[in-house]
Amino acid sequence: MFESRWVRHWGKRAFKHEPLRGGIMAFTSQRRVDFPMIDMARIIYYPQFWDLAHRFYEESWEHSCGMHYNTILHEHGLGFPLVHSDAQFLHPLAYGDTVHCTITVPRIGNTSISWRYEFHNQNDVLCWTSDQVTVCVDMNDVKEKVRVPDWMREGLAKLAPE
Repeated sequence: MFESRWVRHWGKRAFKHEPLRGGIMAFTSQRRVDFPMIDMARIIYYPQFWDLAHRFYEESWEHSCGMHYNTILHEHGLGFPLVHSDAQFLHPLAYGDTVHCTITVPRIGNTSISWRYEFHNQNDVLCWTSDQVTVCVDMNDVKEKVRVPDWMREGLAKLAPE
C-alpha cells in the first residue's frame, strides 16, 4: 500500500544510480534491512539511516586504509566525531530490501574529512544521500582537533570523486 502511494506521488521520476567515472575506487557494500530497523509504516525508521551509514563507514576503513576502524581508534588513537550531517530521503527502504551503499570522500581538509553516502535499493533506486563531515581528534583529548595523518590521506584519496 505505501509503495503504491509513493509510486503515484513520484510517478516515473527515478533516482537511478549513475556509475562512477574514471578510476574512482569508491567504497561499496550492502546489507539487508532487518525487522528491528523498521517502524510502524514498515519502512526504515529514519535514525536507522545514520546507524547504517556508520556501519558502512566503519567497514570502509579496511577498503581505504587497510585496517579495521578499531585499530585506528585504539592503536593510532584517532577518532572522527561527526560535526555536520545533511541528508535527503528520496525513496523508502522496507523490511527485506537490500541497501547498496556507496561512499566517496570529496574533501580531506587539514583536520576534517567530508564523506558522501548514497544508498540504493536492490532495484538501483536512489533512496538516501548524506553529506557528512567528521573531524580528526586525539582519542586522549577528544576536544582537540589534530591533523589528518599523511598515511590516512593517502588511503582516503582512493575514495575521492573526480
